[in-house]
Amino acid sequence: MKPKKSAFTMIELLIVMAIITILVAMLVPALTTVKTMAKETQQKAQFATIEMALTAFKGDFGDYPPSHGYDPSLSEDIDYAYCGAETLAEALVGWDLLGFHPDSAWRADGKDKAGANMIYLDGTESDVVKEENLKARKGPYLELASANVFRLGNSTGKEDGLFDNIGGSGLDADRYVICDAFGVRRMTLSTGNSAKAVKAGTPILYYKANTSSKIFDPNVSNNPNDHKNQIYNAYDNFYLIALKSITADGSSGKAHSLAPPPKNLYKFDYGEDNIYGIRDGKITTTAWPHRPDSYILISAGPDGLYGTSDDIHNF
Repeated sequence: MKPKKSAFTMIELLIVMAIITILVAMLVPALTTVKTMAKETQQKAQFATIEMALTAFKGDFGDYPPSHGYDPSLSEDIDYAYCGAETLAEALVGWDLLGFHPDSAWRADGKDKAGANMIYLDGTESDVVKEENLKARKGPYLELASANVFRLGNSTGKEDGLFDNIGGSGLDADRYVICDAFGVRRMTLSTGNSAKAVKAGTPILYYKANTSSKIFDPNVSNNPNDHKNQIYNAYDNFYLIALKSITADGSSGKAHSLAPPPKNLYKFDYGEDNIYGIRDGKITTTAWPHRPDSYILISAGPDGLYGTSDDIHNF
């Protein structure tokens, strides 16, 4: 008798394929969850690094950097075109990534308090002026190689900014911001004679507490003047939030949840009861804001949108 050949039947093959498909379907979500958790851990570690840098800044200058800059080109009583995300980057790495200059007036044009001279270098200075300028600097307080610092807009003829077009936004394309760990925007950066492909995340929002004020009204109006005496001024990142989310190609994406329709314009929407505050277990009559004596940091999280449930913050 001829030996009987053994082989899988069609039914057995289909059963094996079905089992493999089920295992893959179970594995992919698990891998995605692990990847997200790893990014969240990385983001919290970045916040810890920024907090150490801000502590060092405070040690040198006596206070944390403001989250509200001055724009002399605006006529309003309150100017917001130089926002908290930008002042954070200026404090920790400087306008030109060479460190913070103590004569900074936190102006959107980069000039001194009198508005007479630029305090950061633009490459046209003499060697003597450059040397004296750099001697006055402090920092950078963050290691540039790992700081996730990126330009807001593209420089001439390049794709090296978070947004392809920020015209009319009130912001300057040449300014830097510190981005979170959730890479969204694909760009190519020049490094000497070579180019490096990177993925930039969403700018980290920075709000400094107004420690001279104890006003905390979760139902404050959308009038900017009603926000300036709040513990946190929701307008401190007004222009950046209005740019909408960043995308892989640099175009403007979805509107952020921190920028809802004008009726509730720029209210914070975190925590219980949809107000920007937490309730102390011993204080049941009122809400209390997070970190009222220092500052808050906000990452937009995996979805790249501020004000949604996946945001990561330092509280």
